[in-house]
Amino acid sequence: MLIGLCGGICAGKHAIADYLIREQGFQWLELANSNPAPVSDDPSSDAYLQRSVIGGSGHSFESVDSFMDFVTKRWTERWVTTDIWDRSVLDKLLIRPFFLLVSVDAPVSLRWQRFRERCSSRQLEPPPLEKFVLWSDRQLYDRDIGQAYLVDRASVRLFNESSSLKELYAALETVELPNEERLRPSWDQYFMQLASLAAQRSNCMKRRVGCVIVRDRRVISTGYNGTPRNITNCNEGGCPRCNRGEGGGSGLSTCLCIHAEENALLEAGRERIREGAILYCDTCPCLTCTVKIAQVGITEVVYSKGYNMDKESAAILSAAGVNLRQLSQPPNGLTYL
Repeated sequence: MLIGLCGGICAGKHAIADYLIREQGFQWLELANSNPAPVSDDPSSDAYLQRSVIGGSGHSFESVDSFMDFVTKRWTERWVTTDIWDRSVLDKLLIRPFFLLVSVDAPVSLRWQRFRERCSSRQLEPPPLEKFVLWSDRQLYDRDIGQAYLVDRASVRLFNESSSLKELYAALETVELPNEERLRPSWDQYFMQLASLAAQRSNCMKRRVGCVIVRDRRVISTGYNGTPRNITNCNEGGCPRCNRGEGGGSGLSTCLCIHAEENALLEAGRERIREGAILYCDTCPCLTCTVKIAQVGITEVVYSKGYNMDKESAAILSAAGVNLRQLSQPPNGLTYL
């Protein structure tokens, strides 16, 4: 596993790398010739010090190719680097199944305070806030050297408001950055992501829902909610009930939208479902869908988000011998530390 850390000046990249080395058994990788263009307006001021000291031993490489060759042959070990500065390096890494890109950010006032402390520890005069902000903007948003492109492509985004290393380390324990499921989704994650993708096709004005039915780890059918075939789409006025904005669970008998689970069940048909089929839905099924799920012989229902009928649906599925399980996934996206 290789974790690449990117982000703003003094956001905490090196502190997180140090944590991974000290607490999680990672080793440091460095690209010797990867120094970014200076963000300071003083060419002699390498002092303004994007780097901090990383604990433990590491490996240094003169080129991206030697770096890639080394880590590819040792991908089962744990590695971490902050030396990702441009698109070409990132593109080479993102196609590898062992690479995880993590961005780190923090409030600019807090980053400036950390930068001042770093300068003071090295007996250097810290810059005024105004100058630091200009450097920070250049480091993040400059067209040629900016990190914003890298940050935008990160799978995990950490917002580091921690006031001490102890607090940071405790927060990182809960995030579980080394979780292998971040690199390659489990079957549950894979099918749930397919359900979430199906939901993007929904035209229902109330909520987007997607569903996938699988058997023996093969997709049988997918479905998303919306009005029936040849009926005007819900988001174009096809379902008056949804477009009136009535509360959840009210007026269901007048709703023209077919639910994601119903569409998937209709697409699959009872003969294709059979025993052992699993239904993945990004929202817990409603009562109407639950009775149909029980009728066709689904063995298990896996869902991501709750709904206002969860207890009732759970009771029916339990009585019918259908296992109901909520999927817990490692947090991606923006996580506050």
